[in-house]
Amino acid sequence: MLHFTWKVFSETGNIDTYLLFKELEKENETRTDDFNEELAEVDSPIS
Repeated sequence: MLHFTWKVFSETGNIDTYLLFKELEKENETRTDDFNEELAEVDSPIS
């Protein structure tokens, strides 16, 4: 979805499309961070 949104922005220069791209990018980073935290918890030894 990020690639498509960026392509539309680069072809049109539409600022709303750019803002959507940035919002999706930030949401993707948050999901990645959450996923990495979950993995860290799974990899932690049980005390």
